[in-house]
This record gives sequence, C-alpha cells and structure tokens, in this order.
Amino acid sequence: MSHDVPENTNRPRFGKRTRRFTLLAVFGASLLTVGVAALLPPEPVLSEGPRGGVSTLDRAVRTAEAKLAKHEQDPQTWAELGAAYVEVGRVEADPAYFPKAEEALRKSLGQQPDGNGIALAGMGALANARHDFAGARDWGEKARAALPDNAEIHGVLNDAYTQLGDTAAATAALQRMLDLKPGVASFTRAAYEFEIHGRVDDARHALDRALADAVDPGDVAFCRNLLGELAFDNGDLDTAQLHFEAGQRAVPEETSLQQGKAKVAAARGQIGKALAYYQDLVTRQPNVGNLREYALLLSASGAPEAAARQYELFEEQRRLEAASGANVDLEASLVAADRGDAVQALRFAQAEWDRRQPVFVADAMAWALHLNGRNAEALTFADRAASTGWRSASFSYHRGMILAALGRPGEAVKALTEALRINPNFSLTDARTARTTLANLGGAG
Repeated sequence: MSHDVPENTNRPRFGKRTRRFTLLAVFGASLLTVGVAALLPPEPVLSEGPRGGVSTLDRAVRTAEAKLAKHEQDPQTWAELGAAYVEVGRVEADPAYFPKAEEALRKSLGQQPDGNGIALAGMGALANARHDFAGARDWGEKARAALPDNAEIHGVLNDAYTQLGDTAAATAALQRMLDLKPGVASFTRAAYEFEIHGRVDDARHALDRALADAVDPGDVAFCRNLLGELAFDNGDLDTAQLHFEAGQRAVPEETSLQQGKAKVAAARGQIGKALAYYQDLVTRQPNVGNLREYALLLSASGAPEAAARQYELFEEQRRLEAASGANVDLEASLVAADRGDAVQALRFAQAEWDRRQPVFVADAMAWALHLNGRNAEALTFADRAASTGWRSASFSYHRGMILAALGRPGEAVKALTEALRINPNFSLTDARTARTTLANLGGAG
C-alpha cells in the first residue's frame, strides 16, 4: 500500500489510514540527515533536551561508548555510535563529529564487512551530511542491497538522488520510504517534493500530516520550522511567526526557529530585534548559513565593517567544514556573489555544478554567470532552475535581472513582479533592487 497526499483538497484530510501521495521530485538541502537517528536503537534520539542537561542523543552516544570500552568487537554498536555521531554533528552544526562518525562506521564495517546494512546506511547519511551526494548514493545502494525493506535507507537514497538531480530515482526512493514507514521523515520529504514543483498547498498538507505524527519535541519543532519556512517563503509573515513560536515552545533552544523569527523581524522592519536574534544565533551556532544571513542583514542595515567580520568567520567555518570532509562550495558561491566577487562566485558554482545538477545549483550558476556579464549563458541556467515550477522568489528575481540585462524588458517585468508577488520580503536588498528595476523598466513595483 502506498501513502500519498490527495491533490486538489481544500484542507488536509488525514485519518488513521494515510492517503496516497502522488510524488513528483527533488527537495532542498535541509533534510539531509533526517532519519539518521532511526538507524539507532529504539529509544528516540532527536530531542536535544534542556541546555546543560543530558539529551537522549547524548545518552545514546555515552551508552555506545561505554559498551565499546568493555567489548570493542561489536559491529552493531560501532554502527550505532557512528550514526549517533552523524546526528550530533547535524544537531550541533559541528562538522568535527564527522571524522569520528566515519571512524566508528568503518570499524563496524571492518568487523562485519558483509550484510552490515546499518553501517552502510550510516556511511550514506554521513556522505549526505558532507554534501558528497555521489558517495551517499553509492553507500545507500549498498545498504539497500543488504536491507531492502529499511525505510531510513530509502530516505538516505532519496536525499542523495534529489541532490544529484536524478528526479526519477529520488521519487522512487521516497515512494518506497512512504510505503514502508509513513511518518515525520517521509512526510517532510514529500512536502519538499511538492514544494519544488510549485504545489504549495500540497506541501503544507504533507507538513500538517508530519506534525500530526510528531510525538518527540524535536520532531514537533522540526515540523513547525518547516511550516514556518514554507509560510515565510510564500509571503505569509503572520503564519510563519506563529509556527516559529510554537516550535520554540516545544524546544526553546532550537536555533533554526530563532533564525526564522529573525527573518520575520527583519521583514517587518524590526532591524534591531533581528540583529539581536542573529547575534545570539551565531554565538550559539556559527554555521555557514547563519553567518551569511547575519552578514547580509548587517550590510543592509549600514554596518559594513561588522558584516565583513561575519564574512571572515564564514570563511573560517568553511575551512573547518572542508577539513572535516564536508563540501560547501554552493554556500561559498553565494557569499562571493553577495560580496561582489563575480569570478569566485562562478568558480565555486561551477565546481558544485560539476558534482550535481539540482535546480538550486542551476540558479547559483545563473546568478554567477550574470554577475560575470555572461547573460545568454545565464538564461539557460535560469531556465533550468525554473524547470520544476518551484515558486521561488529568488529564482524569479535572478531570472528577471538576467532578462533585463539581455534587453528583454517585458519578460523582465513579468519575472520581477512574480518574485515580489511570491514573497515581497524574500531579501532586504534584492527586493529593493527588484522594485527599483521595475520602476526603471516602467513596470509596477
């Protein structure tokens, strides 16, 4: 039996019997390690617990380490420890855990080289977390051969194939995951598949279904964050705020929810509040995404020196992630573009495109080519980015600016108007540029 969301419904209608999803393809990068914890023993491990306390994930690590201290020849526990380290690295945004995860998983495989599906899946999840999606695909396929009916393994494969741009394989893996284990991890992935094809209502319904299934506070916070992001990306600040606040009630210290509240505050013109949120955020979790967003807000609010410091910290974090085996070329391309370094933006985007071809990398290529004055080439990548129908304000903005540079004002006006219609607050600086460009082109801003 398959489990799919019905099309053309006015509101989510889910009962004990889950309806059939009609799956499309491809989703964004935020779910790369969702489901890793399901590779661990039955105790739930996604909730972090109060800061300063001992979370269930901490206990999973400590329990495995204690067992291995007494008896090192234990491939199952090595696999569980490796999967736990991957999850810690994700939760804490600390890539230093990834080499530890790899060491544990390889010890498991060394002790049990045949049929060790959990360790193979852990290696696939680790590769996804490092943005080595070809490696994740290969590990995931080996894991599927060992454990064909393990839902989490199909989740690892869905993540990898999605990021590689293989939409048919991604959809097949997700459908199998839904068949085997409909729940938070599979419904949230389905939501991204819908969203990237412009089916926002269906995406929201899938996330509502995921939230209804969520029991662990960490899962509740995760679903609320995705619902908030979906609302924000479609211009609904009030709904976004409600979801971010509800998520914080479940897990008060969850940084992704504070990031969402910071974006809403900035969009409402509450710049002081947004800056305070981001300052606290990068202190607690200085990952490349948070550092970039804080730098952009500082630049937009007239603090270029403070923004430059955040970009320096971004570069330090990028080097740390690279040293741990992670790849952040896409993020590096975006930052280079933010700072007006067109050559570096294109170099990083091209390197990423050579590894994988999902639509968001196509968009990065389009923008980097535009910044280098290669607008005819840029438009081909903008077309590729638009190919799935994703209602992305940033994609439409980039396409509109490329068309304007090519001397096609009518199409440029249409694209820029669409960007602002989707989300008038998609970027403090780019939304302002879109309105100025529309005025210059004679379009309504």
